[in-house]
Amino acid sequence: MSGKPTEEIERVAIRFCGDSGDGMQLTGTKFTEATALAGNDLSTLPDYPAEIRAPAGTLAGVSGFQVHFSSADIRTPADSPDVLVAFNPAALRANVEDVRPGGMVIVNVDAFTRKNIQRAGYEDDPLPALGDRFEIVEVPITSLNRAAVSSLGLGSRDADRAKNFFALGLMYWLYNRPMEPTLRWLESRFEGNVLEANVRVLKAGHAFGETTELFPGSFIVPRAKIQPGIYRNITGNTAMAWGIVAAGVQLQRPVFLGAYPITPASDVLHELARYRHFGVKTFQAEDEIAAISAAIGASFAGNLGITTTSGPGMVLKQEALGLAVMTELPLVVVDIQRAGPSTGMPTKIEQGDLLLALHGRNGVSPVPVLAAYSPGDCFHTVLEAFQIAVTYMTPVVVLSDTYLANSAEPWLIPDVEALPRRPVEFHTEAEGFQPYQRDPETLARPWAIPGNPGTEHRIGGLSKEDVTGNVAYDPANNEHMIALRNEKVQRIAQEISPIEIFGSDSGKLLVIGWGGTHGAITSAVEAAQEDGLSVSSIHLRHLNPFPPNLGEVLGRFDKILVPELNCGQLTPILRSEFLVPAELMAKNQGQPFKVQEIRDRIGNVLDEEVR
Repeated sequence: MSGKPTEEIERVAIRFCGDSGDGMQLTGTKFTEATALAGNDLSTLPDYPAEIRAPAGTLAGVSGFQVHFSSADIRTPADSPDVLVAFNPAALRANVEDVRPGGMVIVNVDAFTRKNIQRAGYEDDPLPALGDRFEIVEVPITSLNRAAVSSLGLGSRDADRAKNFFALGLMYWLYNRPMEPTLRWLESRFEGNVLEANVRVLKAGHAFGETTELFPGSFIVPRAKIQPGIYRNITGNTAMAWGIVAAGVQLQRPVFLGAYPITPASDVLHELARYRHFGVKTFQAEDEIAAISAAIGASFAGNLGITTTSGPGMVLKQEALGLAVMTELPLVVVDIQRAGPSTGMPTKIEQGDLLLALHGRNGVSPVPVLAAYSPGDCFHTVLEAFQIAVTYMTPVVVLSDTYLANSAEPWLIPDVEALPRRPVEFHTEAEGFQPYQRDPETLARPWAIPGNPGTEHRIGGLSKEDVTGNVAYDPANNEHMIALRNEKVQRIAQEISPIEIFGSDSGKLLVIGWGGTHGAITSAVEAAQEDGLSVSSIHLRHLNPFPPNLGEVLGRFDKILVPELNCGQLTPILRSEFLVPAELMAKNQGQPFKVQEIRDRIGNVLDEEVR
């Protein structure tokens, strides 16, 4: 330990930013892992360009990673970073306006050459002018990094690949994070000069913080008081993959994932491919239609079929999803939403696919729709989706988004024995199976798995008779089957728990959210409540059908505000179905809501001065 003083603070938000080739995502990830091991609550927000390799030093190529950590409970990656680590002028320009007034800006001053300054769109060196608004700390990261590895005989290009670890070591010292987990990771990943270079640079950054006069002291964020248990740092995509594995174990069926690689859903396929020993099969298809069609075939054969995609792929899957509706097969479709339309902004955030999930198919094709609200909740949401699918013999859509997929939080590893367990009883392998009778409670038809005598039936996309599958164009039968499939989905509401209200059960304003807006909405409502405003919030996880008491809850409030990262999709549904004056708060910037944005809108809706 150095002789410098250490100041205790409750929370801090740090953003690392640089070229997409500078390793910002790795730097942020390693800092996040060290922070989780230090016992802090945390929330992260990776932000990177869609281009594979944009021109170095340009705004288009800037990649960032923000981590917010605290000794108290937090729900968002923070509206504004307290510390910005900028590796070049472009990274500074793209991010500096987000830094809180008086915050610290650490820059790699070696990168502030005349050429790089102009490439970023500045006419002159911006650092002197920024000194009035921020605490500017100029660190020659590139030259210090090269000096640390000079005896290894590496060229400048190879040496510079390690400079992100210099910044990481410096931030480890500044916020008293442990280096040991990162050192162990390096030893498991690299060897020879590459390992030695990264270790040296990491330690050099830490030593620089201890010895330089640029930092008069360091900071420490105490451990958070959290529920006892075993935690791990988890992203939404990892949680989604683990929930799929858990579904196979809990439902005692093999799992089949058919997927086509697409940002930001590909990581689910990558992660799930590691778990073949749990009876999981993964199939990387040639296109989105083949992916869902293979998953439907697997469901027909008695597997838990699932397909994962994002918005563009969800559009392509809709015809086959209609086939799963018609054939009444259990299937889970995961749509990890991104900004669009078309290719849009593949790495940015949006909630634009709710109406697509609800009504995107031809004909009358009702499906249950669930939306995860946090990275960890992706695990529980996909597990519940499978349980609904096999109980009601229906395809189920799960909505996630780019923010949930890539951001991370500490996740309490659940007790496996305590997870909801629902053995598949209504299929040909179950005792007392009745081949041509629907379950009177759920209206589910039998899961007539091929190869079992006495369960011969037709299956396909043509209109059919109830259960047997015989093709039937009779008008009355068609109407009967449409009503039956719709009623089957509506009966799922009987298993949905009543809505939990954050705040008072009635009042002047109710804020309603869905999906990844949960953290920002809850934090904004909490801030408004502390200011004495009459406001509560609910967050909808079940979007079709809605919780059974939703209408009753809506009726207890004078005004309703619906923040959505789209042009309004849940809002008009609430207006038409419940005849309530729901007011839309729309945002379409490819970024999540800031807490203060929602807090300000709450004050405006209530005609109160925002304090």
